[in-house]
Amino acid sequence: MTSVRSLAQGSIVVGFAVLGLKYVAYHLTGSVALLSDAIESIVNVVTAVVALLAVSLSAKPADEEHPYGHHKAEYFSAVLEGVLIVLAAILILREAYASYLAPRALDAPWLGLAVNGLATVLNAGWAWALIHRGRQLRSPALVADGRHLLTDVVSSIGVLGGVGVAALLNIPILDPILAALVALNILWAGWGLMRESLSGLMDEAIPPATLVAIKKIISTQSAGAIEAHDLRTRRAGRMTFIDFHLVVAGSTTVSAAHQICDNLEGAIREEIGEALITIHVEPDDKAKHSGIVVL
Repeated sequence: MTSVRSLAQGSIVVGFAVLGLKYVAYHLTGSVALLSDAIESIVNVVTAVVALLAVSLSAKPADEEHPYGHHKAEYFSAVLEGVLIVLAAILILREAYASYLAPRALDAPWLGLAVNGLATVLNAGWAWALIHRGRQLRSPALVADGRHLLTDVVSSIGVLGGVGVAALLNIPILDPILAALVALNILWAGWGLMRESLSGLMDEAIPPATLVAIKKIISTQSAGAIEAHDLRTRRAGRMTFIDFHLVVAGSTTVSAAHQICDNLEGAIREEIGEALITIHVEPDDKAKHSGIVVL
């Protein structure tokens, strides 16, 4: 959790730095496309703060009111980030429309583009760090923040190229058109973030590849059992919830059955990380002969 918090705090610092650079770029040029880039950076700062709060809340241990922990807090952060992205897109479209009605030549475009380019490089490096480390730490909030920044990077590159062409060819109308395209791009990204986060809130099952790995562990690491069935999974933030029925011979002692379960839990956690595993032990007359056969 220390690493997750540090990354979330770093996002706030980077967000303010990028916002400052992009605002300077807009101030130098008067470009509404560069303004759209700066508006998106405001969202980056706000969502970085929200992500830090969500990460801190999700780290709280389980209590009487939340016996399964607070892991889903990170999904709320990602949903809110998607909503803010949509709001930013609407603001950008508003500014683009006003500029489309009254286009004007850009001031100091090349200096402004250089400043904006520096902000884009900084954003790209941090986006990669958030996605890479967020996946390692299994943090939806950090991955969502990284993906949003990556979308910002892609749109910034498009803006840089488009504003450069507009300045080079002296076509002011390109500026608001670019801003509108940026808005549409981040609208799509915001919808994608909300859709993924809502899947987590709805207790969506873990990815198929991870499920296959768990089944293989149950099949090969359950010596002394007969079969497993009714396997169910879901994920909340960094925590994976797994439950299934494990069939053992009727003559198996409680101590022996408990040891089989301990071995299984250890092997599964070693493979997938944090997990809350519930195993219901049953005698052999409960076998369904349609689940996971123990090899």
